[in-house]
Amino acid sequence: MDETLAGRNVVVTGGAGALGEAVVDRLIVAGAICHVPTHRPQGSATPIPDRGGRLKLAHGVDLTDETAVERFYAGLPGLWASVHLAGGFAMAALTQTTRADFLQMIETNAVTTFLCARAAVEAMRRTGQGGRIVNVSARPGLDPRKGAGMAAYTASKAAVAALTVALAEELKGERILVNAIAPSTLDTPANRKAMPDADVSRWLSPQAAAEAILQLISPSNLEISGAVLPLYARA
Repeated sequence: MDETLAGRNVVVTGGAGALGEAVVDRLIVAGAICHVPTHRPQGSATPIPDRGGRLKLAHGVDLTDETAVERFYAGLPGLWASVHLAGGFAMAALTQTTRADFLQMIETNAVTTFLCARAAVEAMRRTGQGGRIVNVSARPGLDPRKGAGMAAYTASKAAVAALTVALAEELKGERILVNAIAPSTLDTPANRKAMPDADVSRWLSPQAAAEAILQLISPSNLEISGAVLPLYARA
């Protein structure tokens, strides 16, 4: 157990996804208490195991709904960190991407990050102890040439990267450190199904991404803020 995270409250959005489960597992091993908002209604089946009582599920939270996000964060105990993994992916040529498609990517990736970060800052200010925020951009968000054929997704992840840097500067006097990771293709069941002929040995494992997130939210990270960390594995 990482003594620095023992008993600390951490939000993980997208905690039911492949990356989210890896992050939740790693944080619980480190001693954190993980609060995972899910859009699923109360009583619905969930693939997330209880993990010894240190996993706290919040049902019926729509992360694109400003009021729902604010209510969720307002109900948390003293918040130390907020990790924003919730998002979506879409690949389509420009002429096959509608306005609705573009706005959906912006809302799913950038707007959810913005709303959660804003509510997290308010919660951290109530503790007066600072905190940590980690967002998830993507390789095309840093290198848009990699986003050919997925312009809407690329723009939304570039917005996440820009938001991260701007917030880090805005909050640098409050001991709230804001960073992001920008992974290349993650080795997940969904990606393997979508790309059955790909060389998965060149993909990034969710566990490796989880380790990077752990380091960024650790109280032992005293200075790193405004970084968008490339995690490109061998790709």
